[in-house]
Amino acid sequence: MSVGARATARGRASGRVSLFAGLAVGDFRDRVRRPVYAVTLLAAVGLGYLAVPDAGGHWTIMDVGGNRGVYNSAYVGAVTALAGALWLTFGGFYVVRGGIARDERSGVGQVLAATPLRTSHYLLAKFLSNLLVLASMVGVLAVTALLMQFARGEDRSLDPMALLQPFLLLSLPLMAITAAAALLFETVPLLRGGFGNVVWFVVAMVIAIGGQSASAPLDGLGVNPVARSMGVALEAQHGTVDPGGFSLGLTKVDKPLGTFVWSGFDPSSGYVLGRLALFLAAFVVALLPTLWFGRFDPARGSGGTAAPVRAAVDTAGAPSVHDGAEPAGARWATAPGALPRTEPRTEPGIESRRAGAFGRLLAGEVRILVQGVSRWWWLVAAGLTVAGFAMPLNVVTGLLLPLSWLWPVLLWSRLGSQQVENGLEVLLGSYPSARRRLLAEWASGLVLTSVTGLAPLIRMLVAGDGAGAASWLGGALFVPSLAMALGVVSRSHRLFQAVYLPLWWILVNNVAAVDFMGAVRVNGSPAGPGPLLVGALSAVMLAVVFLVGAARRNVKG
Repeated sequence: MSVGARATARGRASGRVSLFAGLAVGDFRDRVRRPVYAVTLLAAVGLGYLAVPDAGGHWTIMDVGGNRGVYNSAYVGAVTALAGALWLTFGGFYVVRGGIARDERSGVGQVLAATPLRTSHYLLAKFLSNLLVLASMVGVLAVTALLMQFARGEDRSLDPMALLQPFLLLSLPLMAITAAAALLFETVPLLRGGFGNVVWFVVAMVIAIGGQSASAPLDGLGVNPVARSMGVALEAQHGTVDPGGFSLGLTKVDKPLGTFVWSGFDPSSGYVLGRLALFLAAFVVALLPTLWFGRFDPARGSGGTAAPVRAAVDTAGAPSVHDGAEPAGARWATAPGALPRTEPRTEPGIESRRAGAFGRLLAGEVRILVQGVSRWWWLVAAGLTVAGFAMPLNVVTGLLLPLSWLWPVLLWSRLGSQQVENGLEVLLGSYPSARRRLLAEWASGLVLTSVTGLAPLIRMLVAGDGAGAASWLGGALFVPSLAMALGVVSRSHRLFQAVYLPLWWILVNNVAAVDFMGAVRVNGSPAGPGPLLVGALSAVMLAVVFLVGAARRNVKG
């Protein structure tokens, strides 16, 4: 090879490396500026606070046979790292996914298709970007652990290695798996939309529960050596160990936990190799889509996400308005009450003065919300309704009502975000009454919530369960308010799914503190927050919707 040819080859290789690094770093910077990153990070910091509760507190993340460690660097680092790993494995997935769809919508993908950047390099850049985002959250959690150690004041002597070791061995390997899974889901058509988000919720629950098993592959969460080490320290100091053993997860205890001193654990070489193997597995998963991903090249047909006009399909059977792929305005233009494809009328407020204008607008918003839903979705919803009339009342309130208010989660997540994700924000900005449109969109969610939960309401009314019916009403107001608030604030459908699914899971595990629908019962009566409190919270969230909407209009004005 001539000198000139070698120089050309080196130049091309250098260009590919620069493009790879620029893509990864640029994508990382874009992600951390998004509201969903800040919200998820705040939730992680809040969980870090809960992981190190006050000495007299009754809520705990880690329970070691009715005891907890003294708040030194080793224990605070371990419990915060484990709590953060559980949350970020779930919530972090929703933050980092969407990078490929964003490149497709913005046209960046088509530009990259014309560059010498290889598909494997593109996928690795996206994987690295995902990992950097999640690792930055882990870094913030480590700082939170440090601050909580000093704030609790039980042991203020700082041991940096003992504090940081759990984040390196427990949190980061799971972040690599999460980063790779988010990338894989984006390249599989069935998993690109809301259905993939629900699937990941189930996968994350399996990881959180099954990963604590001693037989979990590659040590799972990596918690077993930590638990054994704590058990040894507890037995050495107290003589006995509660047979209840070790538990990880947010739980309420009847009395404050006892304490013991734990100075950390010495990981074996096999344990460290197992954690490194998780990184290798994540690397393989991130590269797996090279077998089918088209890298936005139309010539490669069905590989990956090449066809921009091909609609993705979510579980409801509807063309996805979440992850791109549908021509902007296609679903809005045909719905009654939606804006026609004409110039705005010159006389402001004419629509609002027409008789029944809001009713027509609401009908249009309802049709937009459920348009494209498959008959199978409606058949399942109908089956839940029939079961609601046939089952015993206690089963209806404790099981069927939560199921009925889980089934529409992908439809609710459209509230407040679909106009942004469909590129219609500018068009809808010309609507004469923005507040009226937001109210109609929220009301469409209320209609959907009421219809899917109608059978339990009728059963409670017939049985004279006024308290249950009042709780039902509070829940019917709460769900669309939460969806609208999170959708408007984050401008994404994913944040609602990331918040509502774990909230629902906690509720069905009989935690009355989060029961917004009256499903958790004590002596036949709802044990959760009162319907007035739930209704007031719903009103606050709806006020946030209007305030954020007004603030954005003023900024654009």
